[in-house]
Amino acid sequence: MTLPENAYRPLKSGEEYKPVVPVDKPLPEITLYSLLWGLFYAAIFSAAAAYLGLKIGQVFEAAIPIAILAVGTSVFVKRKNALSENVIIQSIGAASGVVVAGAIFTIPAIYILKLEASFFQIFLSSLFGGFLGILFLIPFRKYFVDEMHGQFPFPEATATTEVLVAGEAGGEQAWILLKSMLIGGIYNFFMATFHWWSEVFETRAIPFMRGLADDARLVFRLNVDAAILGLGYIVGLKYAAIIAAGSFVSWFVFVPLVHYFGQHLTVTIGSTATALIANMSAEEIFSVYVRHIGIGGIACAGIIGILKSSGIIGGAMKLAWKEIAGGKALAQQSKNRMQKDLPMGVVAALILISILAILIFFYFGVVHNLWQAVVGLLIVIVISFLFTTVAARAIAIVGTNPVSGMTLMTLIISSVILVKVGLSGSTGMVSALIIGGVVCTALSMAGGFITDLKIGYWLGTTPINQQKYKFLGTLVAAASVGLVIMMLNKTYGFGPDSQLAAPQANAMAAVIQPLMSNQPAPWMLYVIGAIFAVILQMVGISPLAFALGMYIPLELNTPILIGGFVAYLVAKSSRNEETSKKRRERGTLIASGFIAGGAIMGVLSAFLKYVKFDHIAFIRPLITESWAESLGGERVALVLFILLVIYMIWDSKRVKES
Repeated sequence: MTLPENAYRPLKSGEEYKPVVPVDKPLPEITLYSLLWGLFYAAIFSAAAAYLGLKIGQVFEAAIPIAILAVGTSVFVKRKNALSENVIIQSIGAASGVVVAGAIFTIPAIYILKLEASFFQIFLSSLFGGFLGILFLIPFRKYFVDEMHGQFPFPEATATTEVLVAGEAGGEQAWILLKSMLIGGIYNFFMATFHWWSEVFETRAIPFMRGLADDARLVFRLNVDAAILGLGYIVGLKYAAIIAAGSFVSWFVFVPLVHYFGQHLTVTIGSTATALIANMSAEEIFSVYVRHIGIGGIACAGIIGILKSSGIIGGAMKLAWKEIAGGKALAQQSKNRMQKDLPMGVVAALILISILAILIFFYFGVVHNLWQAVVGLLIVIVISFLFTTVAARAIAIVGTNPVSGMTLMTLIISSVILVKVGLSGSTGMVSALIIGGVVCTALSMAGGFITDLKIGYWLGTTPINQQKYKFLGTLVAAASVGLVIMMLNKTYGFGPDSQLAAPQANAMAAVIQPLMSNQPAPWMLYVIGAIFAVILQMVGISPLAFALGMYIPLELNTPILIGGFVAYLVAKSSRNEETSKKRRERGTLIASGFIAGGAIMGVLSAFLKYVKFDHIAFIRPLITESWAESLGGERVALVLFILLVIYMIWDSKRVKES
């Protein structure tokens, strides 16, 4: 069992994509087995993802580890023809990661500001946001997964699909995937759990380059995570180069520029600054000033994307209206089960019910003022709907959803509007953060769900089944994340002085507090980012990919570029087209294994930290955090990362010349 040859490339004129599971011979999908395992993983991974996200500010993608566990379980219990069941398990369970991302970027900010949030406020904001994300995305499923087939790399969906297919097929594919999972997983495990080498290499570790970092604020940073390297391979050199270019402009142009002109100032500049520019490191300048340019770029790129997609949005709305007006006859016109979505009449009705429920929630559970509740509802609906396609496109291109950046922009907009309608102070801050939580979860869900639907498209799972039962996974994940956030707040608390730093939530708290006190936001920085996006669009470069690079830290973009370059080298390693194709496919399996191994070990490492694994007497001497943070730890990290890259190229090229 393998993916068709045209799975990852654009279709030729008249060519049709035929999924792994034939359209006319479906395998069992919705069974008691798939439902119970999917819901179990939704609950378990919500807890794991919430802890890890609040600890380091990075929410791992649950889809890949859940897919691996689903495949392993079906093999262990000798369940035959389980491919479609495993897709459903993964789809339901993956609700955990996206709901967690929506909640932990906003809700902990309430506690950081010494305010209170009830379980129902956390639960309902996550639930309604998740539901909106699903419902707003359904009309665009056909465009992203079918009409744009082969146009987007879909890195997360690719890795998950490779795991599911290799697990079902066995043989050489499964062995390549398993071997690379072990290599990437063991590598990440010793790095993240025992800290035998640093996770990030900086040019400060090279003596003759340290002066550039200290004097000119010019620093190069590289995250040596195996999973990010694999992600870059699947993204490919084209988009990886655009992302890295955005990052290089931020770190090698704007950061030194801010320092050059601001090093002699004796006052702080901007509402987000708490220190003089002369006393800021390159990382602090990026966080306080330059990152906001990236946020402005993302927002403007999103608006450009909406304008460019206006025909797609209008077409989707037109088809939805035709289906609603045409009744069941039109909805059931297609006999192809791979084109079966939830009926648009049902989708429209569920959207209206969700809107009414959100209004009631805002009125009785948040603001207690009808006009302010209506304003909050309008903010949620407009931003969530318009940026649904932006979130889906970001995931399709780079596998990274800039949800925290879009949420930060939502918080700024909603805070300004809420202050204008008389809502400020403590109630205003709680209201804005809960509104931001609903939007954040909706956009996170839209990005995550397009991944599920693409996996289903490649493998031959009926879309309507994925759509119906995603609601159930969202319900379980929202309840789980509400309980976990409240438990972790009581146990550890959130903030810089806590074990759970909650970096995104801290940023949200820092932004919203002055806004609710009528202090200015860094609008000029947002405008500069917006101008960048417009210029890039004018010269034909993807403004969203570039703006993502400007916003995401440099150390996460550089390994993506290296992974993309590895993919280019593998693709050009032979003049024989058939050999190059097979080598690229082998490299995709290796990259998927790195991503899967890294994801699994991320979960395991987080669990070990949670149970205080490092406090065990005979384990403690093996953990060398101080060494990892030293210059030696960084140099070792660079050497090991280079070896990992060499292995990836070597193993991909083991396919002999045809």
